[in-house]
Amino acid sequence: MGKVSVTLNGRAFTIGCEDGQESYLRELARHLDTHVTDLSRQVGQIGDLRLLLMASLVVVDELKTAQNRLEALESHLNRLKSEQPRGTASDADPDGLVDALNGISERLEALAAAETS
Repeated sequence: MGKVSVTLNGRAFTIGCEDGQESYLRELARHLDTHVTDLSRQVGQIGDLRLLLMASLVVVDELKTAQNRLEALESHLNRLKSEQPRGTASDADPDGLVDALNGISERLEALAAAETS
């Protein structure tokens, strides 16, 4: 088990974590400390517990906003998928598409050759 030292509101804390997760845990702590620092500038040093509670609420708000955005995007994607007409190129047989394109190409070449003669 790994151990990581992180700093929140100017105080160092040692936290245990799974091996290999140390840098990720440091990243999370830096994110939280950014919020704690911003809040302490706004409201002053009102105590570690209150600052951490307020910062945690800000982070949870970020999470909830991201979840709502994800749900909206998934809903939009599902709507687009349901509106997609049947038999579009994405549903077609790739070999059939190649054959169709080759046929069109041959006709265009024949038309171009007829025009130049």
